[in-house]
Amino acid sequence: MKKFMFLHFGFENPTPEIMQSWKAWFDSIAEKQVEQGGFNGGREISKNGVKELEWDMDCITGYNIIEAEDFEAAEKIAQTNPFISSIRVYELR
Repeated sequence: MKKFMFLHFGFENPTPEIMQSWKAWFDSIAEKQVEQGGFNGGREISKNGVKELEWDMDCITGYNIIEAEDFEAAEKIAQTNPFISSIRVYELR
């Protein structure tokens, strides 16, 4: 099995329906999930200094590390996610 990271992009205030969708998705991937986490905010550090990262449609709100046979299998799992803006999939090495 290979490992893949899902990065979740986009924030909006969660409704009960959104929360229910996320819970159902987490339950559906429980056997494939290695790790999961979320963020409370962040800062970008560059040569131009430090800036606070806003909670908007471009922010990273959470991640999952899952196991899957290959990239296509990981992508199929990601497509079932109730993402807000998008979800990015990376194979871990």
